[in-house]
Amino acid sequence: MGRSRSGTSRAEVLAALSLAVDLGLGLPMEHMLRATLLATGLARRLGLDERAQATVYYATQVTWIGCHADSREVADWFGDDIAFRRDTYDVDWSGLPFLRLLVSRAGRGHPPVTRAARAAAMLVAPRARLRDLIQSHCASASALARRAGLGDAVSEALRFAFERWDGGGLPGGAAREQVPIEMRVVHLAETAEVYLHRSGVADALAMVRARSGTQFDPAVVAAFAAGAAELAEEAAAEDVWRAALDRAPERGAAGELTEDELDELLEAVGDFADLKRPAATGHSRAVAALAAGAAQSLGLDAAEIRLVRRAGLVHDLGRMGVSNGIWEKPGPLSDSERERVRLYPYLTSRILGRVPALREVATVAGAHQERLDGTGYPHGLDAVSLRRPQRLLAAADVYVGLREDRHYRPAMSADDAARRLREEARAARLDADAVRAVLEAAGARVSRRGHWPDGITAREADVLRMVASGQPNATIAAALHITEKTVRNHVQHIYTKIGVSNRTGASLYALSHGILPAPLAE
Repeated sequence: MGRSRSGTSRAEVLAALSLAVDLGLGLPMEHMLRATLLATGLARRLGLDERAQATVYYATQVTWIGCHADSREVADWFGDDIAFRRDTYDVDWSGLPFLRLLVSRAGRGHPPVTRAARAAAMLVAPRARLRDLIQSHCASASALARRAGLGDAVSEALRFAFERWDGGGLPGGAAREQVPIEMRVVHLAETAEVYLHRSGVADALAMVRARSGTQFDPAVVAAFAAGAAELAEEAAAEDVWRAALDRAPERGAAGELTEDELDELLEAVGDFADLKRPAATGHSRAVAALAAGAAQSLGLDAAEIRLVRRAGLVHDLGRMGVSNGIWEKPGPLSDSERERVRLYPYLTSRILGRVPALREVATVAGAHQERLDGTGYPHGLDAVSLRRPQRLLAAADVYVGLREDRHYRPAMSADDAARRLREEARAARLDADAVRAVLEAAGARVSRRGHWPDGITAREADVLRMVASGQPNATIAAALHITEKTVRNHVQHIYTKIGVSNRTGASLYALSHGILPAPLAE
């Protein structure tokens, strides 16, 4: 079964993922797909070969996939991370207008004293403050490209996602031909599409000409200017989704994924969606494994077990459309914020539903917050409408969530989480059979080993899990009964051993080496 064809392609799944990226940028859906049409049209006009055009195609779609990996830090610095990213399109990322944007947004959502300190720090050393954020972004985008099977050329190009023609970009200050031509095309196309879609060809032309020789390669600007009207028409295709897929490097049977390849790609998508909220790193994997185990214990067939597992992997994809300022707000949510939260499962189903082979997955994943008594969201479905896979996923998601730390409460013990799940079943909100199956599967999940790769000790694995989950050193020290200095030493040793330099890199390592998600059973 694993080698049978899945009915979908890598290009289709990544096109769906690009819709989630659009949400994280605060831009209209299909922005990245329209930018893909623009970029591939530019690549042809520039005479790039097929390999380079393929790199342009995929690099455009995933160039911003790393944006949510640093959402927590962006929100901490600038308030609403999604609104901040949207507004950065209005200015060139250099000079006084950009500095004015950074300083005016610094510290939003914090008390006045903290806000003033953040603004001062941004005013004094803006590049230093942005470099770490951009390194995380580029590292996570490159990692996704590798896990998605896009090859070294795409992965390498994405390291230059924030560089500039004039050398004023980040993180490395690469200039001119040091920046791969594929990314020079992406830089212009992705920004120009915003102006084309918002206000037309004239404004887009004015913007790219104003940034020629600074942000953009003059040769790419000239190619865009020479064919702007035709390129704009292509990017405004009536069916953007189909037009973008028609330009995919692999089409037809040659581009179709096997069932196992689709599973691997969905796992990667779920891992990256979890990075939106550091405390939830590994959440989707844990939910998928638990729901699949529960489905097996109930005697579901192989196809239904795979369906439940896939839905678990991607059920939180829509969270990328909600600001971290809401997800991690210390106080109660406003009515509008609560409505935004209640919308995210719908966004999940809408994104996944664009892929015909994933429509059943979309139906299950989009219902994980529904409840049997009709009190769930987004549609208020009740027991009549909820099938067994949806009921299993809902119960698994609740249990895993209870076992994880949240900014407003610590993780529950296995016993307390089980007690809460049974209460939900007695109140007819969760399915009783699903709850029993989930608790049975959770009890069977035990720690798989006591040793780890690259010389990581058991204590270092504990520290790594907490670092990946966004815990500050003081919290880690208190939880493990060690000093903050010892925590800092552990983190330094861990980063050296595994070859990373930031939390995002640590999170991806922990996921790929089985250190996350943590065992659910005690």
